[in-house]
Amino acid sequence: MPRRPSRPALADENAAVGGVGTLDRALSILGAFSTVRPMPTLAEIAGHTRIAKSTVLRMLASLRHAHLVWQLPDGRYALGTEVERLQCVRSSSVSLESLVMPVLHELAAQTGESASYYVRQGEQRLCLFRVDSPRPVRDHMRVGDLLPLRRGAAGRVLLAQAGARGPVYAGIRRDGMAVMAGDRVPELGGVAAPVFDATAHVVGALSLSMPVERLHPGLAAVVRQAARRLSLALGAT
Repeated sequence: MPRRPSRPALADENAAVGGVGTLDRALSILGAFSTVRPMPTLAEIAGHTRIAKSTVLRMLASLRHAHLVWQLPDGRYALGTEVERLQCVRSSSVSLESLVMPVLHELAAQTGESASYYVRQGEQRLCLFRVDSPRPVRDHMRVGDLLPLRRGAAGRVLLAQAGARGPVYAGIRRDGMAVMAGDRVPELGGVAAPVFDATAHVVGALSLSMPVERLHPGLAAVVRQAARRLSLALGAT
């Protein structure tokens, strides 16, 4: 006979009133994905949800069919394209825009540099919101552009908060931000800090970009304070 779990499933401890228990359990699988564990194994998902592996496998089959998750060649799982689509819908909603854009406008006005908000999309970062510098010499970026995740201050911040290893990322985690000169393009500099939500997860990176000759130490504190204000607006403590 199969062993009965010593603890109830995670979803059963916080079941939706009037909801469907099976759906609660299936959706709890999505909670196993995080910036620290973006590609969990079957065992890690079962451990997080406290659901038997055989049941998790059947639920994963349904989630894969809905493109909410997909299986990697090595057997681990990653969030699917439907999650990215829903994230884009959510990120473009008025509620998020109304929180992010005032911070970007204030940051650009205070510094005279281009202010942007990035989110991670797989191994790239998406420019979700942006306010251009009023100066004639600036970097040229548009909302919707995808940039490498492993180059530039904002990308480095997102990777650092996801647990990337190495002295560069350890320094970013220690300082709570990144200051980079010529990391993505030799002529450009950038300053970025993470943005957190109410669950203490990193949801994006707030950044300033400028020609390297305009990169100066005073910008770090300004970006850090702006990222903190936005995090508080999103419910972080």
